[in-house]
Amino acid sequence: MSFSMNSWSFVFLFMTLTALTIIGRPSVAAVVYRPSPWALAHATFYGDETASETMGGACGYGNLFSNGYGIDTAALSTTLFNNGFACGTCYQIKCVKSPWCYSGVQFTTVTATNLCPPNWAKDTNNVGWCNPPRVHFDMSKPAFMKIAQWKAGIVPIMYRRVPCIRRGGLRFYFQGNGYWLLVYVMNVGGGGDIAKMWVKGSKTGWISMSHNWGASYQAFATLMGQSLSFKITSYTSKETIICWNVAPANWNVGLTYKSNVNFH
Repeated sequence: MSFSMNSWSFVFLFMTLTALTIIGRPSVAAVVYRPSPWALAHATFYGDETASETMGGACGYGNLFSNGYGIDTAALSTTLFNNGFACGTCYQIKCVKSPWCYSGVQFTTVTATNLCPPNWAKDTNNVGWCNPPRVHFDMSKPAFMKIAQWKAGIVPIMYRRVPCIRRGGLRFYFQGNGYWLLVYVMNVGGGGDIAKMWVKGSKTGWISMSHNWGASYQAFATLMGQSLSFKITSYTSKETIICWNVAPANWNVGLTYKSNVNFH
């Protein structure tokens, strides 16, 4: 079979465009969060076996059971908490170099849902465990009891950041009013964290939202009566995803709206 010059030109053009498309398209691996190296720290626990005292917390996730985080959670010292930008991050934790460690337990995985505040009245190495610059995990008691005997009180650990495995899409819990929208973002996969966020009403362009505290972002705008979409950038991977038409035009505060996209 012979090809004319026009045929070869078309084939060359097609192959060039295909190559450029592949080169220009970010690979899946580029936006998938990977585990960090292991590092040394210490862990304590708070609350009792029911983990009831872990509900709420500085990240604003409210009821950790109904919102999908369960009892495997931890409060982070200020150094790790990063002014709330670490809310939702996930860690593998293993007890090391202590007679209180359970043998044969490789690690347990927890989600950051709270802040362990500094105790400046106490020495950093004696009860003031969460004082900067110390890296510390104050775990729920059920999570702590998976790696060590609770009578230990405090144990040395190894920890590393890992991807957050979440089912379903991002969840948005609304607070505020028709002129001030406060949104708590939950069930975040991948790095688990958020750097920036925008909201778009069906009658507006993209409106930048400011970080309020923990996992909440706010927009001072008149958005009542409009369907809402959100654009979110991961703090860790820098990937940006768009959640179209998350909330209908008759949205209301006090409700949680779900999207069908997430980070990985």
